[in-house]
Amino acid sequence: MQLFEPGPFHYLNNKLFCEHKSVEEIISTVGTPSYIYSKQYFTERFKEFDEAFNDVSHSIFFAVKSNFNLNVMKIFSDLGSGLDVNSAGELYRAKKIGTDPSKIIMSGVGKTKEEIKLALEYNIKLIKAESLEELKIINDVAGQLDKIARVAFRVNPNVDAKTHPYISTGLAENKFGIDASNAEEIYKIGSDLKNIALTGLDMHIGSQITTTAPFVEAIEKMAELYTRIKSFGIPLAHFDIGGGIGVRYKDEKVFTPQELATAIKPIIKQLNCEIMFEPGRYLTANGGILVAELLYTKKNRNKMFYVTDAAMTELIRPSLYSAYHHVQPVVINSERETIKADIVGPVCESSDFIAKNREIQQCQAGQKLAVMSTGAYGMVMASNYNGRRRPPEIIVDGDKFYTARGRESFEHLLWDEEVIKEI
Repeated sequence: MQLFEPGPFHYLNNKLFCEHKSVEEIISTVGTPSYIYSKQYFTERFKEFDEAFNDVSHSIFFAVKSNFNLNVMKIFSDLGSGLDVNSAGELYRAKKIGTDPSKIIMSGVGKTKEEIKLALEYNIKLIKAESLEELKIINDVAGQLDKIARVAFRVNPNVDAKTHPYISTGLAENKFGIDASNAEEIYKIGSDLKNIALTGLDMHIGSQITTTAPFVEAIEKMAELYTRIKSFGIPLAHFDIGGGIGVRYKDEKVFTPQELATAIKPIIKQLNCEIMFEPGRYLTANGGILVAELLYTKKNRNKMFYVTDAAMTELIRPSLYSAYHHVQPVVINSERETIKADIVGPVCESSDFIAKNREIQQCQAGQKLAVMSTGAYGMVMASNYNGRRRPPEIIVDGDKFYTARGRESFEHLLWDEEVIKEI
């Protein structure tokens, strides 16, 4: 059985620890399933990214969509990060922790008029437009509020990020952004709108990108476009590279922020503007685990199943993307053999699985399993399907841990429902 020990997660005397706290001890208090995050990991990853570009005028905006727990957001905000939000709900969370509006940007391919209005009223740094039609709506809403909206277009460079098709965003066939071939004309039209200030050019080519080559190709294309658009007299002041830096889930060979910096600095330094980044997964994925209890073991012919109390309702990535997450015991018993099993949940769907045909140490009912690399796109994609209550989120800081979000109660599930007597 292979073990995966990223960052703050490590075994000591065959017991899994997060920083200096035993996972077994945490779970004895909060139960399962539960998410556990490391503050140390989040802090170190942010500083590593920030320092890689210390000789470039830059800003980092944590992609809230990857993990929108208020306390996780606050950790990054306290480190000096801005926040990249995708909805009114994420904007509300940013406001809740007191984020400076000048450090919030709003993305999203289908922003509503209400969301645009909220963003303008809060006076955030920037709204990203993804079509000319959207820009005109932003102009109209800004006019009604007697405001000038700071806007940048997300431009699609049509570069293949070589990632899963569901998380690729930079090809012409994807729904995101405006096409690079139309960008100059659209910027010219946008620059004539009374309540719009076009401040930059943005791109984002996908997620879980494991080589620097797609970034270099896309940035070269967009840097040329940026220079041409600025030559029209449009006062662009920033170039946003987006996010998408890949992380290790299994055996991926990934690059570091320093390697990315080395590859792209010769290009971005020539632009003489603010360079913006929107990392999410890179900052949080390997800083979190999902802990589950093994409820039952069962065998159908030659197939072994480990049925846990965590399901696709807690972690949908394996079902949605066939994504790999390493699974290992919270407490290792070195005397037991390694077997192959499907690790599944209790939800009434055949797609409800965490791992298939996975090598793992032979386990017994009652044991706890750690699903690794779940600090990004885990809890944020959780659901209440089958009437299940979403799990708590725990943050470890050294030898202490805190409940950042409690386990939902049955009352939570019914808070906005009531039985209509006339029915």
